[in-house]
Amino acid sequence: MNLLHVVDALEPKKGGVSQAVNAMAMEITRFGINNEVVTLDNPDELYCSSAYLIHPLGPSKGPWSYSNKLIPWLKNNLSRFDAVIIHGLWLFQNFGVSKVLGDYKRNALNQQSKRTIPKLFIMPHGMLDPYFQLSSSRRLKSIRNWIYWKLIEGKIINTADGLLFTCKEECRLANEPFKPYQPKNKLIVGLGITAPPEYTLSMQNAFQRKCKKLGNQPYILFLGRIDEKKGIDLLLHAYGKLSMDTLAKKKRKLPKLVVAGPGLETSYGQKVQSLVYQNPLLKGSVFFPGMLENESKWGAFYGCDAFVLPSHQENFGIAVVEALACAKPVLISNQINISQEIKDANAGLIEDDTIEGTLKAFKAWLLMSDLEKTEMKNRAKKCFENEFAIGPATSRLLNAIQNIL
Repeated sequence: MNLLHVVDALEPKKGGVSQAVNAMAMEITRFGINNEVVTLDNPDELYCSSAYLIHPLGPSKGPWSYSNKLIPWLKNNLSRFDAVIIHGLWLFQNFGVSKVLGDYKRNALNQQSKRTIPKLFIMPHGMLDPYFQLSSSRRLKSIRNWIYWKLIEGKIINTADGLLFTCKEECRLANEPFKPYQPKNKLIVGLGITAPPEYTLSMQNAFQRKCKKLGNQPYILFLGRIDEKKGIDLLLHAYGKLSMDTLAKKKRKLPKLVVAGPGLETSYGQKVQSLVYQNPLLKGSVFFPGMLENESKWGAFYGCDAFVLPSHQENFGIAVVEALACAKPVLISNQINISQEIKDANAGLIEDDTIEGTLKAFKAWLLMSDLEKTEMKNRAKKCFENEFAIGPATSRLLNAIQNIL
């Protein structure tokens, strides 16, 4: 089988979809299957992997991520593949693949050709979540998406050979925001990540160089984009309330809070930093080391007491799974679509995406005994191995595709 992935970006700074596609393509290659990736990254800035072939056709232009190189490339190369997976929605890549594939089918029909027509799969990566249509901060975008669904995206979704979902909750929620929604096949294949490298002292040193003021103090880690959707403002408010409560009751010293990730320069990033710097209780307890990569990232994971993410919406949450893989319990919101799997495994604490919910998770974690925390760490690692390891997830994906070919 020859498989083609089409994705807007592979650059790690672009977020979880790029990381997911990279891990998926690398693992498929290990299965002995040829798979290539078309991306609209700038070739001069592309994060490259030698494990599979990448075709960078960018830089793309505008909010639609338009590239005049995509359609000609597809016309010349589509026939080499048995299946195409489009990753994500609402971008030019979906329109381009659908147009070329439609022309391909019509030409084959007119010429009464017996050549195999590639099957089309779409992996929304949470982009059909109703949150994006209901959020008050996205009103104009929700109107734009509804119009775009009626004109273009709805037809692409409903004529694709299959939709690939990362978990049951994503599949369920996808039924809600748009009509008509009548995909031919809804396939829950999961998503996995590559197991992290084993801990080394150099990882700890790399993280400490990025977060020098923290030193060797215990800490709880947030790692992700500094974005309103992630709930960082309510995380800081909850941590501030916890600091006041701890100070008033003279309880044991709180672990520090590390908020790591790109986006500190944005208006929201400036806002959350101001929340810290203007509050004496937070100023010496919350640290912003910026984006962490490679050894510094794994040093942050391995060194933390627990991972926290009170997100308002998260389809999968790669950082959540990375924390589990490092045997770290997760304090997360119930708006993360894999929260049920984590709850079933008792590998973390799940609460509402509110200040009160986040505060409740913090307090519950602090009240746990050392033995209870150790047991939860062990369950976190098992949860990763049973639910989110890359090998089983890739097997499910390939089996789902093979069953439709």
